[in-house]
Amino acid sequence: MRYQKPGSFTQRVFNPIVAFLVRRGVNVAGSRVLVVRGRKSGQLRSTPVNLLVMDGERYLVAPRGHTEWVRNLRVAGEGELRLGKKAEPFTATELPDPAKVDVLRAYLKRWAWEVGVFFDKVDADSPTAELLRVAPDHPVFRLS
Repeated sequence: MRYQKPGSFTQRVFNPIVAFLVRRGVNVAGSRVLVVRGRKSGQLRSTPVNLLVMDGERYLVAPRGHTEWVRNLRVAGEGELRLGKKAEPFTATELPDPAKVDVLRAYLKRWAWEVGVFFDKVDADSPTAELLRVAPDHPVFRLS
C-alpha cells in the first residue's frame, strides 16, 4: 500500500494555513477539515482535505495514498466535515478500483496544481488504463 509522506513545507506551512482558514469558515478551493475517530486511540483526529462534489455526490480522495486519515476512516466508517462552525456528519463507503476512474479524473482536473505530483505522471487527460493503474494507490470514499 502506497503512502507518500507530505513534505515539511506542506506539514509546517501549507496544511496549517489551509486548516486555519477553513476553521474560520473560508472555503479554500473546496477544502474542509475532516474529523474522524482514531482507530487505535479513539481520539478525534483532524486534517484538511479537498471535498469533491461530482454529479450531486460527495467524495474524498487520498492523493498521498493510504494515509492515517484513510486508515481511520476505514475503521470508523463515519466522520465529520467542517467549514467554520458548520459541521456535516457523514458515513463513508470506499469505492472499488474500477469505480474510481471518473472520480480520480474529476479530482485531478480540479486539484492537479496541488496534488498532481502524487499521481505518477497521470493527469485528468490520461487514458482510462492509466487511471486504473494508479487507482489502487489512491483510496476514494463516497460520502452520504
